[in-house]
Amino acid sequence: MATSAAVSRKVVSHNEWLAARTAFLKKEKEFTRLRDELSKQRRELPWEKLEKNYVFDGANGKVKLADLFEGRSQLLIYHFMLGPNWTEGCPSCSFLADHYDGAIPH
Repeated sequence: MATSAAVSRKVVSHNEWLAARTAFLKKEKEFTRLRDELSKQRRELPWEKLEKNYVFDGANGKVKLADLFEGRSQLLIYHFMLGPNWTEGCPSCSFLADHYDGAIPH
């Protein structure tokens, strides 16, 4: 976490900076490749067959999980946090909920 105190930085020539930046870029690219590989492996994880018949309270009564999709291929479920004694929801959850409509086209 940054503080208001000035941070002492080493000042170097352009060639020294370029060498340091090039070395750091190599590490960044390695990290990106590793993250991409992990993401690929996550997408390839097997799916779990749901054995339980989940039923929800919808606007027009009981709704099965599959019916929540309403013919769409994906369903977004978000856990909105609201504590038992809270008068408002979690600030981050509230922010996301306030912006769902803007995210729909994406």
